[in-house]
Amino acid sequence: MKRIFFVALLLLICVPIGYYLMSTKKEKPLPIINPVDVNEEMVDPELLRIGFDHHIGAFKFQNQDGEWITDKEMNGNISVVEYFFTTCKSICPIMNRQMQRVNKAFSQEKDIKLFSFTVDPETDSVEQMKRYAQSHDAIAGKWHFLTGEKSALYSLARKSFFVLKPAEAQNLGDAGSDFIHTNNFVLIDKQLQIRGYYDGTSAKEVNQLISDIKRLQNE
Repeated sequence: MKRIFFVALLLLICVPIGYYLMSTKKEKPLPIINPVDVNEEMVDPELLRIGFDHHIGAFKFQNQDGEWITDKEMNGNISVVEYFFTTCKSICPIMNRQMQRVNKAFSQEKDIKLFSFTVDPETDSVEQMKRYAQSHDAIAGKWHFLTGEKSALYSLARKSFFVLKPAEAQNLGDAGSDFIHTNNFVLIDKQLQIRGYYDGTSAKEVNQLISDIKRLQNE
């Protein structure tokens, strides 16, 4: 009888402690992604051997309201980045329906920013981006649709975000460009480091993105 009592007492003590330890166990931090960690086809050749300390480089483009937006808008905030173009009929509409979910999920969070860079600045003027932003309920000051010099947009994609690959690899280009944009959303932390890539056409992966943004907020 004493043995049964002892076992029951042990269970009463140990089981709650076990649940507490499991509930308070810290999640493994999100990885910090560097050029050597991604498909080399996406990376500017100058950066292929960089294995640590990669940060998003400087940029300056106009958003849908004609405001000049720089990398300072990312610094100190958590950012989600994509490349797209407004006349795209394939993956872009799907991607931006998913980005709308992120826009809505963090509508009240001032430290979450969204950046949609065009690969077709000849078509995607400030006015065109404004119409597109309005059609997607973009929150002013949160979701920036950015346009500017084509070479600068492409250079940033190849040297900072790793989301463009040469079109000649598939004999296909977006909007007649020399590059193909991927369907990836890129998660950037407050220190301008890449923390994850997510398929912007997948609701499941965007769910994970939303979850990982919350993890970064508590990091």
